[in-house]
Amino acid sequence: MKMRSIGQLFTAFFLLAAMQAASAQENIKIGVVNLDRIARESNAAKAGNAKIEAEFSKRSKDLQEASARLKAAADKFDKDAPVLSDTDRQRRQRELADLDKDLQRRQREANEDYNQRRKEENDAITDRANRALRQLADQEKFDLVLTDAVIVSPRIDVTDKLLKVMNAAPAPAATK
Repeated sequence: MKMRSIGQLFTAFFLLAAMQAASAQENIKIGVVNLDRIARESNAAKAGNAKIEAEFSKRSKDLQEASARLKAAADKFDKDAPVLSDTDRQRRQRELADLDKDLQRRQREANEDYNQRRKEENDAITDRANRALRQLADQEKFDLVLTDAVIVSPRIDVTDKLLKVMNAAPAPAATK
């Protein structure tokens, strides 16, 4: 059984136990938040995405231009290869191979840097969402708030309320 399935099973069991406890005692107030929506629709997420795109747009453009130059050089080599001497052909093949390796390295580094920045922004959004969720839970007196349940009644979905709390709060200091 996958870890996610075990987690969902545990969550379902926990909810069932909470519901039984609620019927035995007082009413328990439960809310559910859709984190995917928070990551897509919150102002913080939109601003973070725009900031990352701005940071990496020049680098992406440079890599696209380098790729186009490499393709042009390879096309020129293919056209010139029949008339080149063996030593010139081998030298140009090595040059193309070196250019290709350099481009692949630069692309790999750019992807790693992009993924790292994306993780940093996601972590910042998660922290902000958690603070806003604590505030919302205190204001509305929730006993239990879950994230990413499989089936959610609109009656207990508090994602829209959380988005309002997050979007109303001032933006935190910028990362990087």
